[in-house]
Amino acid sequence: MTFSITVQPSGRTFEAQPDEAMLAAGIRQGIGLPYGCKDGACGSCKCKLLSGSVTHGPHQAKALSAEEEAAGYVLTCCGVAQSDVVLESRQVTEAGAFPIKKMPVRVSALERVSQDVIVLRLQLPASDAFQYHAGQYVEFLLRDGDRRSYSMANAPHTQASQPSMELHLRHMPGGKFTDHVFGAMKEKDILRIEGPYGSFYLREDSPKPMILLASGTGFAPIKAIIEHMQFKGITRPTTLYWGGRRPADLYQSAWIEAQLASMPHLRYVPVVSDALPEDQWTGRTGFVHQAVLQDFPDLSGHQVYACGAPIVVESARTDFSARAGLPPEEFFADAFTSAVDKV
Repeated sequence: MTFSITVQPSGRTFEAQPDEAMLAAGIRQGIGLPYGCKDGACGSCKCKLLSGSVTHGPHQAKALSAEEEAAGYVLTCCGVAQSDVVLESRQVTEAGAFPIKKMPVRVSALERVSQDVIVLRLQLPASDAFQYHAGQYVEFLLRDGDRRSYSMANAPHTQASQPSMELHLRHMPGGKFTDHVFGAMKEKDILRIEGPYGSFYLREDSPKPMILLASGTGFAPIKAIIEHMQFKGITRPTTLYWGGRRPADLYQSAWIEAQLASMPHLRYVPVVSDALPEDQWTGRTGFVHQAVLQDFPDLSGHQVYACGAPIVVESARTDFSARAGLPPEEFFADAFTSAVDKV
């Protein structure tokens, strides 16, 4: 016995097994429901339940509060249908999403760009094209069955000249994967990845001006989106806000500055929250999402793409809607749940 899941307003449908999370069922059948962490921690997959019955597996209250659940919201990543279900999700991707693949990759370079960030470059198999949207991510398949997720920092068109992938990894001391990356990993090592995953990518059919909001290594998918905009000649007015604790956390500011000459529609606002006197920082200070509100008290006509620490993403989601009138369906996010990298 299976249950029918219908997603409105697209009208797309798929089948879910009685013990299967709706997100997993949708991915398996090529339905691009929005998601981020896939483990009940970020809330990116939150949808309105229009009809039917759903029970939830373990999840964090910050992803779905008791009040939200009472109001009829569900997390598809851990929500299991108990009947036929109708969901509302305006972010569902069109039919024909890119296929999810598993493949071996070779480490081609490890570049330390700050005290705790490495830019990892991977060589992909030349014989098997890997397609993805700028902003999506892949999962590393670890030997013990665990997985770690990282966003591509290079746009898809860069695959044409050389099948490769750029990822930005922050060291989480004690982290099973990042301890290895910052310690024993070396060039020519072989890893296994699976992807692409995620619904965080540019909606090119909209003419609206954009806010790109990043904290820390949340800049990686934003960088891919900027490269994609350059390649496609997209000239929508765009303001990039990148926040870090100290100036060194904005590890590719020079790259951004170099793009501005050829992208007159792009504006860059770096924001530092905890600068020390020796940093000699003279730019914007405070929390990065509050800098957006200071500059854009009315976001009702904008789209926002936010990526980074969950506290930053969720504060932006809440405050941009409540204080600046951003329509909820115009907020696209990918929250990093780095706590899962702990042993």
